[in-house]
Amino acid sequence: MKVEERGHTIVIKDTESNVQAFLEKVTSQHNSYKNHNLVLDISQDETVDITSLKLFTPLSKNHKKGKKSFVIVASAIDFNRVPASLLVVPTLLEAHDMIEMEEIERDLGF
Repeated sequence: MKVEERGHTIVIKDTESNVQAFLEKVTSQHNSYKNHNLVLDISQDETVDITSLKLFTPLSKNHKKGKKSFVIVASAIDFNRVPASLLVVPTLLEAHDMIEMEEIERDLGF
């Protein structure tokens, strides 16, 4: 797991290609990330599918309660099948763009 802080956002990259273990680590350390926007980069793991992405739903809901963004970067999935409760994008650039859009929405009171 590689953690990188970029201003108001923390990017956590999965280095082990094990979604379940990665989710457990991030969940156990969530208190140290809860005041930042969070990007979870699992794009290197080719085994990620919709079922494994759904495992992140409770963590995503918990993080969003704090008025912070939660974005997952994943590749090689059918983005049309991703649940509406999760924000999943194919690249880090798009993740940062989504966070900026959500921050603007929060600033405007949406």
